[in-house]
Amino acid sequence: MTGSREEHGTARLTIRDVAARAGVSRAAVSLAFNDKPGVSASTRAHILAVAREMGWEPNRSAKALGERGTGTVGLAICRPARQLGLEPFYMEFISGIESVLTQRSSALLLRLVRDIDEELDLQRHWWRSGQIAGSVLVDFRREDPRVPVLAQLGMPAVAVGHPSLTGSFAALWTDDGTAVTECVRYLAALGHRRLARVGGSAELGHSAIRATAFAAAVRELGLDEGRQLATDFSGEQGARATRSLLASANRPTAILYDNDLMAVAALSVAAEMGLRVPADVSLLAWDDSQLCQLTRPTLSAMSHDVHHFGAEVARALYDVLGGERITARQMPTPVFTPRGSTGPPPR
Repeated sequence: MTGSREEHGTARLTIRDVAARAGVSRAAVSLAFNDKPGVSASTRAHILAVAREMGWEPNRSAKALGERGTGTVGLAICRPARQLGLEPFYMEFISGIESVLTQRSSALLLRLVRDIDEELDLQRHWWRSGQIAGSVLVDFRREDPRVPVLAQLGMPAVAVGHPSLTGSFAALWTDDGTAVTECVRYLAALGHRRLARVGGSAELGHSAIRATAFAAAVRELGLDEGRQLATDFSGEQGARATRSLLASANRPTAILYDNDLMAVAALSVAAEMGLRVPADVSLLAWDDSQLCQLTRPTLSAMSHDVHHFGAEVARALYDVLGGERITARQMPTPVFTPRGSTGPPPR
């Protein structure tokens, strides 16, 4: 069956496709897939061999191949399991997704992966084996290899990222560049001239957007310094970056962190180095989870409703599954929420 849909990767494999390629009836394919009597051993082996050549994943029922998914939503995240359990953003984000899935009696299939190649293999497996109706894609990179591969598969998906990163997928995003710029301007208005930012990996699209905005704002305002350090978002690396900054000859008087976990770790580092927050150094978090209000002093933060963000992502995916054409939906821009960890620089 030269030129079939599955050869071009544009649709999910169906019983009809396998039956046509193998030269048997659809009933025979169903019996073979479900390991039921009614076909000979040689016919069953022939059908399964043909199906595997066409991209079928074993151990799935004919029902999954014949229907358009099960309503289950896939989410793959490249994070160590221990770190994910401590990361407030993803806990709130996932809870937002679940709040919508529960209303629809659906489920979330969550997997942690080591790298983007493992995620690509996983997404292919999920889609071809009928385990998911669609997927939520996160942590986009510039020239992200998932965009062309998953688009060719025809897998419905919603992307969490700036539209410049997400290709043809429906994108939900926040204007992180504007948020960073407003943060730098606020700190400059307090009198700070030596700023620093502790962010994520430079290959991540949203980290690159924040880094570019931070550097541009520092230049625009004519500030003395705007150092930036990359981390893996963990508390350990956030603490290490903070020690490096605070031990430098011209230490910054204010530091912006890309998540709450690193900012909390920074409070401990400042204390161990005998520095007062905010009298000696101001610290700002990003996301504004409950952690920010449990510390002493409480953490100023770039605040947005992550739970609502997750819920809107899930709703957008169901819109896509329902045939609605979505290009991009901008979510509310994070806003600066001042608390006890920011103030004027030391004299």
